[in-house]
Amino acid sequence: MPETTETPAPEADAKPEAPAPAAPVKEVKSIVLTGFGGVKMMKVQQKPEPTVGEGDVLIRVKACGMSFPDLMVRQGVIDHPPKTPIIMGFECAGVVEAVGANVTDLAVGDRVMAFSDYKAWSELVAVSSNYVYKIGDNLSFHDAAALLMNYVVAYIILFDLAGVRDGQSILAHSLGGGVGHAIVQLANTIPNVTIFGTASSHKHEAIKSKGSVAHLFDHSMDYTQAIRKESSDGVDVVLDCLCGDDTNKGIALLKPMGKYILFGSSNIVTGETKSFFSFAKSWWQVDKVNPLKLFDDNKVIGGFQLRRLLFRQGHYDYVRKVVSRVLDLYNQGKIKLTIDSVWAFEDVGEAMQKLCDRKNIGKIILDPTAEPTPKSPEKKAAEAAVNSDGASGGDEKKEAVANGE
Repeated sequence: MPETTETPAPEADAKPEAPAPAAPVKEVKSIVLTGFGGVKMMKVQQKPEPTVGEGDVLIRVKACGMSFPDLMVRQGVIDHPPKTPIIMGFECAGVVEAVGANVTDLAVGDRVMAFSDYKAWSELVAVSSNYVYKIGDNLSFHDAAALLMNYVVAYIILFDLAGVRDGQSILAHSLGGGVGHAIVQLANTIPNVTIFGTASSHKHEAIKSKGSVAHLFDHSMDYTQAIRKESSDGVDVVLDCLCGDDTNKGIALLKPMGKYILFGSSNIVTGETKSFFSFAKSWWQVDKVNPLKLFDDNKVIGGFQLRRLLFRQGHYDYVRKVVSRVLDLYNQGKIKLTIDSVWAFEDVGEAMQKLCDRKNIGKIILDPTAEPTPKSPEKKAAEAAVNSDGASGGDEKKEAVANGE
C-alpha cells in the first residue's frame, strides 16, 4: 500500500497576509475654479499630479500669464463655459519634466512656454506638444509668460488680419494692458504708423514710455471727435477689445478700405460678478452690419479669438510660425516686455481683482513658487466678510471700467 503524505493543518492563530499599502497619490498645487462668480470661487487646492500621454509634454510650471479671458471664465461670460470645478489658466512657462510617446522635438530639461486649454495654473501641466514652444536662456520664465498670448494676438491682428503698412493709422483701445503694450511695440516696427489709443489718463505716461503713441485719449471723453480733429477722414485700422457701442464708433471711424478687427469684449465685465444687464447691453448696442453697406463704403469687418483658432479649429502650425516670428522680434530687441506685477498662487484673488479694476499696466503674472503676501488682521476680516456675505462688488471702479482696460 503506497505511503500518503498528509498536509499539516494550518496553525490556529495564522493570519492572512495583509495587502501591500497603495502608493500615495502625488499631488500638485493648482488654482481651481469651483463655480462661476466672484474671486472667492477660485481656490488653491491640491490636485492629482497629471500624467503624460502620447504626444504630450509634462511641464514643471515656473510662471503663468493672466489675461482678461481668465476673468471672463471666472464670471462665466464666455461661449461654452467649462464644467466646474476646473483648473484655470491658458498660458504658462517652465521646464519639460517628461515627454510622451511620439514627441521628437522636445526633451526633458527644455525651457518652454505653452498654451493650454485650461489647467495651466498648476505646478505641473500636461500639454499637447502642438502648443509647446522652446525658449532660449535669454528669455526668463516670467517674461515668457508675459510674451506668449499678448504678442501672438497683437501680431496676428496687426499684421495678418489688418495688414498694417507704412503710413497708415490705427485706433487701439486699452493700451495700458498687456495686449495694448504689444500692439504699440509691434506697430512701432512699421515706418510712419500713427497710433491713436484709449486708456485711463493715469496710465498715459507709462504707455508712452514703452513706445511711440501719437495721440492718447481717456475713453470717457468723446474720443471719436478728438480723432476727427487730428484726422478728419478717420483711421485705416481699428483694433477693438471692448465691443458694445465702441464697435459702432470704430466702424464709423474707418476710412474707405479701412479694417475693423474685434478681438475681445471686455465691456461685458463691469463688476465683480456676472451682470446679465451688462452682457446684454454690450451686444445689443452693436448695430446690425449690412453687407451691402460695407460694399458701398469699402470697409472690412473681422474678428479674432486665439483660443478658438488653436483648440477648436486646429491651426496650431500657423500659430507656431507666429510664435517664431515674435521670438525673432524679441531677440532683435524690438520687444520690451512689461510686467505689471507677480503674484503667488495664494494671492490669485487680489491679482485678478487688480485686472478687474483695470489697474494693471502690462501683464499680471502668477508664480507657483512665490511666497504669498502676509495678510493683515484687517484684510483677513474683510476676506471673511466677503466669504460669508458673497463678493461685495460694490465699488465697481466705474472710472476704470469706463476706460475699458
